[in-house]
Amino acid sequence: MTLKKISPKELYEKIKQEEVMLLDVRSEEKYNVYHIDNCNIESINIPKTSIFNQAFENATDSLPKEKEIIVACTTGNSASKCAEILSEKEYYPIVLDGGITAWKEFMKTK
Repeated sequence: MTLKKISPKELYEKIKQEEVMLLDVRSEEKYNVYHIDNCNIESINIPKTSIFNQAFENATDSLPKEKEIIVACTTGNSASKCAEILSEKEYYPIVLDGGITAWKEFMKTK
């Protein structure tokens, strides 16, 4: 299965034009310190451990099945694993390539 990816630049352009659902799978502590925020982003934090343990049925009630979900973690590895699980459950995940680390680097150029 090939996961769709989105680069920080593509995400930046996307949120200028439309609302984006962003699922941050880092720990709550990391999320609270920094997460991608914009008036066009609906950001949800479900730590990856909940997704790996499939203990997220309640949490995913807030995730739309009819809409793309950008999945982000620190570097992109955990997001890819989470995206695989989500796509098996008929969601439309797209992995933020390089994760929050790449996003922060990209934002330095803005």
